[in-house]
Amino acid sequence: MAELTLLTINCGSSSLKASLFQAGGERMRFHYKHIDSNHAQNYANAFKALLQDLGDIQPDIIGHRFVHGGEVTEAARLLDKAERARLESLIPLAPLHLTNNLLGVDLCIKQFTCPQIACFDTSFHNTLPEIAYRLPIPQSLKIRRFGFHGINYAHVAQQLPLLLGKAALGRVVIAHLGHGASLCLLENLVSVDTSMGYSTAGGIPMGTRSGDIDPGVILELFNRFDSAQLVALVYHQMGLIALSDGESSEMQALIESDSENAKFAVAYFARQVRAAIGGYAAKVGGIDALVFTGGIGEHARLVRALICEPLAFLGFHLNADANALDLTFLNTLTSKPILIVPADEEAEIERLIRRWSLTNPIKIKGEHS
Repeated sequence: MAELTLLTINCGSSSLKASLFQAGGERMRFHYKHIDSNHAQNYANAFKALLQDLGDIQPDIIGHRFVHGGEVTEAARLLDKAERARLESLIPLAPLHLTNNLLGVDLCIKQFTCPQIACFDTSFHNTLPEIAYRLPIPQSLKIRRFGFHGINYAHVAQQLPLLLGKAALGRVVIAHLGHGASLCLLENLVSVDTSMGYSTAGGIPMGTRSGDIDPGVILELFNRFDSAQLVALVYHQMGLIALSDGESSEMQALIESDSENAKFAVAYFARQVRAAIGGYAAKVGGIDALVFTGGIGEHARLVRALICEPLAFLGFHLNADANALDLTFLNTLTSKPILIVPADEEAEIERLIRRWSLTNPIKIKGEHS
């Protein structure tokens, strides 16, 4: 079988990333940033730019990151009409992502004739035990916790044995910190708990999402706003943008600001991340390693310091010099491991669609029967 040329598309809450993995082994990367206001139009423009940048290249398979896969257990599924309709029904659970995920699919259908594959963030969390995925609500409602950012958690988990050896099999917390953010607790390299839940609005605070919030607050807001206004508030007007009193949803802008509102937002974010890490330590009796990934996790030195400095009681001690240089290992010699593993959802999508192609053979351009 000839080598495949694969296009992977990672549609996030504030950027569009793509990679073309060519048959000869080369990788072309594409990145379109700062997609915040006027979400739909900005994503349409980003996809248009991507298709223009690809030129005449015709991939053999296209893999799309889908934040929410619902109840399915497969990591990757063929995007036929039925699957597209199923994913469209999940839009209320991840409106920042799924609408634009499907936009990308539709635009690619017009441009290319190859199979398109959906790869799901939620599938990595299929290993969650019942005590982690159940909610304290009537079971008859059939609402549970799912977990997200799973494609990157899977990528990070594959790197950990190379970096940590046998310690990778222990109790590892991965902090995926970006415009969207969550944490995941691994044991034996599988997900056993995570901060996000039923939707992408839960967990720790994010750029424009509050994270976990008292249900009574939502009930009060329901009395003040109609459903469309409430959705806009929950997904676009909370989190860092609200904590900074409208100054910015971008962590780097807040770090660079001298305003008290910005400083408060940064401190609040770090405090909530620490709380989640401490909660995992209490649940499983300690943490063996801490991993930072995502845009904030990889680049926001102040945020890493604010998170790590109070965690000495758990055995984590940040090396200030290593932190200032964004080195892979950030811990002192007497500390448990603290490290950075760069996010790479596109590499994991490539792995998933290559694995899919092994059981779903396709005819490649130029290949004879």
